[in-house]
Amino acid sequence: MLHYPKIPGSKDAPAGRCLAFEKIDGTNLHWDWDRDFSWHAFGTRRDAFNLTVDGVAQFQAAHPGLEQAAEVFLAQLADGIERVLRTDPGFTAFPADKVFTEYVGPNSFAGAHGPDDPMEVVLFDVMAEGFGTVGPWAFVAAFGHLNTPRVVYEGKLTGTFLEAVREGKYGVAEGVVCKGGIGGEDVWMVKVKTYAYLEKLKASFGARWREYWE
Repeated sequence: MLHYPKIPGSKDAPAGRCLAFEKIDGTNLHWDWDRDFSWHAFGTRRDAFNLTVDGVAQFQAAHPGLEQAAEVFLAQLADGIERVLRTDPGFTAFPADKVFTEYVGPNSFAGAHGPDDPMEVVLFDVMAEGFGTVGPWAFVAAFGHLNTPRVVYEGKLTGTFLEAVREGKYGVAEGVVCKGGIGGEDVWMVKVKTYAYLEKLKASFGARWREYWE
């Protein structure tokens, strides 16, 4: 099961207003919350484990380099997100939610992390059961006080803006994720990466750089 879809590249960008969030170069992890049982499962984009002592041990064995992920999430974000899910009128009607974070450190690059780096989790999306993906403006309103990606642009998605991102004019290392729509199936998103990140990929991966590009 793919818990988070692959974000289309900039060639698939639609017209319309958007929020552009800084793209965090970490590992995508999901965390499953239930109104009765609180946080109960987690994993990468492609797997899931129970958020128990045994489940965390199984995750750690399956994903070397991510051993501290559950501990970091529970310490940094879990309580703050749960407070919103339990008290914000926009979420109290939903029985369950799945939230998505990037697990990242100062030397993280293309899914690899520095072994001794201090790590953090950055919340970047929420999916409510029976509704779907929370729209970008609602996401910022509800969760913007937590550790979330920086909004670098709000406005019409244009080729001029996308090229400015590629040229490094927005101060982002990897690139941005542009999101539009009100919520649910209406939400759309595309990613655009910088030319500087492209050169870093080519230097690190050679002919395989396309696997990490848009």
